[in-house]
Amino acid sequence: MSVLLDPFAVAFVQRALLGGALVAVVCAVVGTWVVLRGMAFLGEAMAHGMLPGIAIATLTGFPPVAGAAVSAAAMSVGVGALQRRGRLSADTSIGLLFVASLSLGVIVISASRSFATDASAILFGDILAIERGDLVLLALAAAVTLLVAAAGHRSFVALAVDPRQAQLLGLRPRLAHILLVGLVTLAVVSAYQAVGSLLVVGMLLGPAVAAGAWTRRIVPTMALAALIGTAAVAVGLVLSWHLGTAAGATVAFTAICSGAVSTGIRALTRPTRPALDERTA
Repeated sequence: MSVLLDPFAVAFVQRALLGGALVAVVCAVVGTWVVLRGMAFLGEAMAHGMLPGIAIATLTGFPPVAGAAVSAAAMSVGVGALQRRGRLSADTSIGLLFVASLSLGVIVISASRSFATDASAILFGDILAIERGDLVLLALAAAVTLLVAAAGHRSFVALAVDPRQAQLLGLRPRLAHILLVGLVTLAVVSAYQAVGSLLVVGMLLGPAVAAGAWTRRIVPTMALAALIGTAAVAVGLVLSWHLGTAAGATVAFTAICSGAVSTGIRALTRPTRPALDERTA
């Protein structure tokens, strides 16, 4: 038992667990909608789209999270602009900005004298470096996510089921989509320090997929995903502590494994159960 509890006797691991749990809540709520609406590519693009802002902020001495927020917001606005004013599909627009942002980020990082150190921190995060101030920001992000998700739940459901019907019902599907993209942006920025820009999608998708294997309803899926995500953080931190591996990467890998294991077990017990992206509220 002490093998499991020993790491959490250290203050910075306690902060990492609490911060990771808050990230798990944000990613559970947003990740459920990402899986339901097939927005995984957008989430991946947002995560990589943060790279230029993070790199510039790191090299100029500004808070990396601020750079991540600005860059991710610019990415979301850029995707929307290309879709509205051009003839490009959503995937094409996202793909173009995805590669452009990733390339620009690598160019900026490579200009740094401490290239390897900066790249490691930016790409893979450092959950063990979470401070009290970071916990306050993560708690605020979780509160905003829960409030927006609760207020927009009906519109989000209608958008997922039938956007045209949502428009007829006066549920403003375009606004709902904008809010949902905003939540994805908030989630990837919140999860950045915990798992880095490359591994954010692991926290966003893994627990949501795992929870979706056990319940058909949206809100219970979110709640279960939050529990699974928190458990993944705890298990990842323990494994990292004893194996000497990178904490953020271990947490992200554990989160993805939770999805694979849950889906596999459920397929063996009830192979005809519908996937999360085939469900409604």
